[in-house]
Amino acid sequence: MSRRGSDSAAVSMVGGKKKPLGQRIWEHKVLYLFILPAVIWLLIFCYWPMYGITLAFKDYHYNLGILGSPWVGFEVFEGFITSADFWNMFKNTLIISVLKLVFTFPAPIILSLLLNEVMCTKFKRVIQTMSYLPNFVSWVVVVSLLNIVFTPYGGIVNDIRAALGYTDAIFFMGEPEYFYQIAVGSELWKNVGWNTIVYLSAISGVSQELYEAAIIDGAGRLKCTWHVTLPAIKFTIGIMLIMAIGGILNANFEQILLLQQPANLSISQILDTYVLEVGLRYGDFELSTAVGLFKSVFALALMALANFASSRLMEVSLW
Repeated sequence: MSRRGSDSAAVSMVGGKKKPLGQRIWEHKVLYLFILPAVIWLLIFCYWPMYGITLAFKDYHYNLGILGSPWVGFEVFEGFITSADFWNMFKNTLIISVLKLVFTFPAPIILSLLLNEVMCTKFKRVIQTMSYLPNFVSWVVVVSLLNIVFTPYGGIVNDIRAALGYTDAIFFMGEPEYFYQIAVGSELWKNVGWNTIVYLSAISGVSQELYEAAIIDGAGRLKCTWHVTLPAIKFTIGIMLIMAIGGILNANFEQILLLQQPANLSISQILDTYVLEVGLRYGDFELSTAVGLFKSVFALALMALANFASSRLMEVSLW
């Protein structure tokens, strides 16, 4: 135990017994005062509104309010799960989220490894800046640019196809067969550079002595990356993967809502867009609350499962 740790333990012990909680809080009252505003904010804006989840178990009436509305148990959940649209929306959400996870999760790792091998500092900074900038562009602007690029009326993609001899103009944004490619590609372009920050920070913390020892043993750049860099950032990759799996039902609501067209609605309607539709358009607040609660419980279960698997396979876990 370090000296600081032993001193702290001695302060909290009196005659071999631990001091009462109230006394320990009073001794460190200044520190607790510093975190008091954050605790108050958390209670008011994060925990107090949670009583609203009771809407999922009630037959809500405007004149009675949330607390005065009658309880209906799991009737709203049963109606949602047995509805004709549930499995289609659940399937769409999973497909989009899994595709994004498969293609966008390893991309920043690969990019950070490539940037780490660049020796020219100026070139490295230029590439980093160019890859970071799309993250600061809103999805409204990104989708507007996609509409301009892929429009059949003078869009650059259709112009290139026309130059190659194709006479038919394709409205890519409205065709269901191109929806997944556009959704995953735009997500990758927008966020891959920003996500590399985490991995570059982890790579910068790898001891240079490990690389020197590997080079002495005859390892080249590729082997140093595989046997030194990747094992050293294994913890960071594991934590990011657990969090990504936990949020697998979050298919990026804003992006999908903006990409939705009447023609691709059958594959682009996800749980989040459905919540917006039934909650704001039709005023079915209990159903929208039930869908949101279902998502949260499912995400918690997935995160717990991913955490268990990661702790067993990679020895990395959140708890």
